Amino acid sequence: MHFEEYKTIQFHRRERVLYVTFNRPEVLNAVNELMHEELAQVFHDCSKDPHSDVVVVTGAGRAFCAGGDIEWMQDAIDVPSRFEKTAREAKQIVYSLLDCEKPVIAKVNGHATGLGATIALFCDVIFASAKAKIGDPHVSVGFVAGDGGAVIWPQLIGYARAKEYLLTGDLMSAEKAASIGLINHALAPEELDAAVDAFADRLNQGAIKSIRWTKMATNIELKKIAHSAMDACLAYESLSNVTKDHQEAVNAFREKRAPVFTGE
Repeated sequence: MHFEEYKTIQFHRRERVLYVTFNRPEVLNAVNELMHEELAQVFHDCSKDPHSDVVVVTGAGRAFCAGGDIEWMQDAIDVPSRFEKTAREAKQIVYSLLDCEKPVIAKVNGHATGLGATIALFCDVIFASAKAKIGDPHVSVGFVAGDGGAVIWPQLIGYARAKEYLLTGDLMSAEKAASIGLINHALAPEELDAAVDAFADRLNQGAIKSIRWTKMATNIELKKIAHSAMDACLAYESLSNVTKDHQEAVNAFREKRAPVFTGE
C-alpha cells in the first residue's frame, strides 16, 4: 500500500497493528477537500494492507476530527455541483469502513464532531478520552446530517435518543456517550493509549480470521441499512447545501457570532 502518498493522514505500525492518524492538527483535523478524498480511500487501503490485522484510527493534536472545514463548505456553496463528488466520497467512507474485514478501533483522543463522529461511530470498538466531546452538529451549520450520522446514531442508541442529538446538534461528553451505549469506553486521557494498545493486542493474539469474519457477519444488517439510506440522506444534505440558513451559518462561523436562522 502506498501510505506514503497520503498528505493529510499519517501511518505507523506496531507489530501487526496499523495506526491511522488524521493529521491537520492546526485546524483540529477538520476535513477539507483533499482529506475527504483520502478518507474515501484509506479504509480500502487498510483492508488490503498485508502487514496488519488490526487498525487503530485517531487524531493528531487535541482533537479526533472536528468535521468539515468551513472554507470547504463555502466552496460547495459557491459551486454546488462539487457536492456530487463529496456525496460519492461520503458513501465510500461509510461503505469502506463497513467492508474492511479488519477490526477498526477508534481512539477518540479529543472532540469528534460531524463527520469526525460518524467515522468514529462506524468503527467497531470506540475508546475515548473522558475529556472528549462527541456530537453531530450538522444542523447547527444549517446542514442535514446526511453523511452517515442519521444512519449510525439510531442503531447505537435508538431513535428517540438519536433524534434528540441529531435535531439539536448538541455535543455530549465521552462519559455520557459511554453510559448510553454510543461508544464503548470513556477513560482518563492518560489511560487511553495503553487501553487501546492492550485491546488491539488482544485481538491480534486471537483467532484473527474468526474475528474478522465475525465482524463481517455482525455488519450484514448494518450494511443493508447504510446502503438503503445513504443516497437519500446525501440528497437531503445536498438540498441543505444551497439554503440561505447554511450560508448564514458559514458566515456566522467566520464572523465569530451566533447564526440567525430564517428557515430559508
